[in-house]
Amino acid sequence: MQILLLSPYESVSHRHWRTRLQAGLPEVAFKPLVMPPRYFNWRVRGNALMLAEWLKGESLSEFDQVLATSMTDLATLKGLVPDLARIPSIVYFHENQFAFPTRGAKAHAVAAQITSIYTALAADQVVFNSAFNRDTFFEGANQLLKQMPDAVPERLLTDCARKAWVVPVPLATDSPGRNRSNTVRSGIVWNHRWEYDKGPEQLFEVVKAYLALGGQELVHLVGQQFRQIPEPFSRVIDCLQQAGRLGQSGYIDDHESYLSLLRECRVVLSTAHHEFQGLAVQEAMAEGCLPVVPDALVYPEYVPKHSRYESPEEAAVLLMRQQFSDPISLVDEYSWPKQAPIWRQLFSESS
Repeated sequence: MQILLLSPYESVSHRHWRTRLQAGLPEVAFKPLVMPPRYFNWRVRGNALMLAEWLKGESLSEFDQVLATSMTDLATLKGLVPDLARIPSIVYFHENQFAFPTRGAKAHAVAAQITSIYTALAADQVVFNSAFNRDTFFEGANQLLKQMPDAVPERLLTDCARKAWVVPVPLATDSPGRNRSNTVRSGIVWNHRWEYDKGPEQLFEVVKAYLALGGQELVHLVGQQFRQIPEPFSRVIDCLQQAGRLGQSGYIDDHESYLSLLRECRVVLSTAHHEFQGLAVQEAMAEGCLPVVPDALVYPEYVPKHSRYESPEEAAVLLMRQQFSDPISLVDEYSWPKQAPIWRQLFSESS
């Protein structure tokens, strides 16, 4: 089977997904066309222009399927490249623009939302990485369409919703917990992108509450950073430094060193305002970290109630408490051995 894979805004999680599929399905010949994750508003609306240009030199008849991320303007691309419309297409939603917190102009958000609706309708099959992602997409899309003045067909997305799949991004760990140590763990790790949607203000409040309770463990702040780092992160670092509780801080380039830190820590903390799967938390859980996460978003799908919080004060209490759940078993179904047959079935039934 040969699959044309389109990823026009390839963030770290998108790249992880693509490379995992390529490595784990050797019987599939993927032809990836990727673009860097920058200039979001332009990329979402303009990616079909560049993709169409690239596809001019391709013999499309050799492809059995098209696999595109939801960032792809698939409807426009099929119009620009008519031969593409003859190939069965799957759209994979890593996220959706309806449950994503926006900090820019509302007009840009609506443009991205409308584009994602067109993309879903232009696909033969739509796939989401979580039930939360699926449900918020269709709820948001239908709510937006109801606000339009006229000319919106009834039940426009009904068929699309009925046949939607939920297939998570597989964890890089083939066998969760394979390197689990019996040694006593210590430390709290916050391992997310250093951006506003990951809740730096909430993180600051949680850290203050944790220190007020007399927390003694080091807090590690690791994750992808960008040129502009939200100011609240500086306050978090200063607060931890003054208390002598700051562990590692910044991005860890070496993956094995990163995994080694996860295996040493007792708890993985999230303060996210949006999360459609939560790969960072899942990876830490697969290495034995106990989760402390918001009681919202995707987390109820795999994190038990006793590990979810509703306020910074409640989060601090959970960080102090020695929990007795087995985090590894909670994410075993996300491992590649469990997910590979589902991906094969998806490609088989969609061809």
